[in-house]
Amino acid sequence: MIAQGPAGSRDTAGFVYRRDGILLRQVNASYAAAFDQVAASGCFEELAGAGLLVPHEIAPQEMAATDHAHRILRPEPLPFVSYPYEWSFGQLRAAALLTLEIQRRALQRGVTLRDASAYNVQFRGTRPVFIDTLSLGPYAEGAPWVAYRQFCEHFLAPLALMAHRDVRLGRLHADFADGVPLDLASRMLGAMSWRRPSLLLHVHLHARAQRRWADASSRSGGAARGVGRAALLRLVEQLEQTVESLRWDPAGTTWADYEQTHGYSVEGSASKERAVAELLAMVAPRTTWDLGANTGRFSRIAAGMGSEVVSIDGDPAAVERAYRDLGRDGSSNVLPLLVDLLAPSARGGWAGEERQSLADRGPSGMVLALALIHHLAFSGNIALPRIARWFAELGEHAIVEFVPFDDPQVRRLVAARTEATHGYDVASFEAAFAQWFTTVARRPLQETGRVLYLFRRNAAVAR
Repeated sequence: MIAQGPAGSRDTAGFVYRRDGILLRQVNASYAAAFDQVAASGCFEELAGAGLLVPHEIAPQEMAATDHAHRILRPEPLPFVSYPYEWSFGQLRAAALLTLEIQRRALQRGVTLRDASAYNVQFRGTRPVFIDTLSLGPYAEGAPWVAYRQFCEHFLAPLALMAHRDVRLGRLHADFADGVPLDLASRMLGAMSWRRPSLLLHVHLHARAQRRWADASSRSGGAARGVGRAALLRLVEQLEQTVESLRWDPAGTTWADYEQTHGYSVEGSASKERAVAELLAMVAPRTTWDLGANTGRFSRIAAGMGSEVVSIDGDPAAVERAYRDLGRDGSSNVLPLLVDLLAPSARGGWAGEERQSLADRGPSGMVLALALIHHLAFSGNIALPRIARWFAELGEHAIVEFVPFDDPQVRRLVAARTEATHGYDVASFEAAFAQWFTTVARRPLQETGRVLYLFRRNAAVAR
């Protein structure tokens, strides 16, 4: 059985698909000479050996999807696919530097990046890795870098906006899948940014040049024409310096500081950690999605027990802190992501088929929802049955913390609301989850009226 994958469908050089559940990439015959030239250069081996490119094996030709196949590649699968609008500032910055390092190494082997889309990058834990093997093509001496404009739109412009205007502008990637238009970025950055030579050159003057020469040749690049490899290497170095100069430090938002303000005593926190670990051990999930993960405290517990963890939160500062802390620890099995759980990532791209929703990328073996339910119920006014149904879409098991109505955190949320909310009590909670799950275990938390539940999704509702 062959299923076309969501990525690569616009590229005439090849495409990604699955055959009998195996992830494959077909290199079309029309790209045969270019692919063979890049392969002969040793570029694939160098980049994969350095951990910059997903390695691949050559699969048997009979696994081709069409009669126009030149080679069939079997890339090493990744545990989870994420998108640029789900990344923190630091993740997007790391992806930009990865792209530039690949271009520098490629040029030294007579190869170049044909495109520089942020969607060509994924993460193994906190480490970025390039996934689009067919974005690498032969370099022709004197040719401009055809992906220069795309790099500026996918990386430089959004990073500059996040650093100098508002970090939440990283969400523009969701609205502009082909990159943030440079004329829009130029207007949004404001007058002070014109005094920064790097932004002046690569954003403002670049945008002005696009308006002046809005034809096919200008869209293919934007870098100087008729320049040699040394000049392109200098361009890469200049872009690296520009990206490295962009900084955003997570400020003390409410949720970034939650680990210091949640109200648990030291022993209460330790008791909760032990209870979560005990419930995780009862399932030993291969994958865990930690919803409302904050800075990833419980994500690390799941990861330490061998689970591949996606650590999801909606606060940019909390996710940035998690990314930095996990990177310093060298974690390879926790991926922090920035997702608003009241408006989770939806399907996108052409015909809604190029990017998957959060639920489409599941189900996970385990959903962690610790100190989350009351936020969905009161901040989002989401009824408990709808929450339970969504969790059943996301995971085969769930560890859910019920926070009672008289809890100070719930009282604070209720005080901010003027309209009526849906029913919220332990009986309503248990009834809502009983429609989709079976209760496996129940653990009251020390010093609080909170309770942890371990649920197993009913077979009748499994997708």
